[in-house]
Amino acid sequence: MFRTMQNPASNAGPLPAAPAADRPPVPDSPMTKVAIVEDNATVRQTLARWINQAPGLNCVCECATAEEALEKLPRLAPDVVLMDIQLPNRSGIECTARLRQLCPAAQVIMVTVYRDYDRIFQAMKAGACGYLLKRSSGEEIIRAIAEVRSGGAPMSGEIARRVVESFRQPAAAGNEDMNLSRREHEILDLLCLGYSNKEIADRLSVGVETIRTHLKRIYEKLHVRSRTEAALRYRDVQP
Repeated sequence: MFRTMQNPASNAGPLPAAPAADRPPVPDSPMTKVAIVEDNATVRQTLARWINQAPGLNCVCECATAEEALEKLPRLAPDVVLMDIQLPNRSGIECTARLRQLCPAAQVIMVTVYRDYDRIFQAMKAGACGYLLKRSSGEEIIRAIAEVRSGGAPMSGEIARRVVESFRQPAAAGNEDMNLSRREHEILDLLCLGYSNKEIADRLSVGVETIRTHLKRIYEKLHVRSRTEAALRYRDVQP
């Protein structure tokens, strides 16, 4: 899934660090602490290996679930968290939103296979500072960590283009009263946290078809056509 770091001499030995001239400077800190939240063991181990082989970086924790991350990371206080979106129970987006409360200094970079508008904007709204695809190379991951530590917002090129495209879409209607029901507010709150229709249905103890019906009415009331537009519109009019 990931592209490996370049090592033309051998595939067996440690991966070499990129030349200093090609690497962004690591902030003035003895060591940048990085945590990984990823349920795929192979991906998790690959990320950890890349981090520990990079000068100035140290992987302080590898978590397989959001629950494990929320338990361990506040105590470890990582500087950067590499976060997957699709975790077993709580989503990575929900985990990010909670971590921003528990570890406000931690910078979260989403590392995921998803490229759709909904997940991109939900992740950013939850507090993520960057969004990379899992096919990113080791050098790209390390560069993104340095960039976010320097105040940047790293994104894969394809993700950046999708964000730009989203701003070319027609603007939503004005801020008139949305007239949403209590249930519709509940659904929108969960939608903004990145839950799928099935996850929302499970949380609210209703059927998936019921959620689809509610979403259709929500789209009509908000004058939007997609989950992303609904989330952005809902966010904009919240007090």
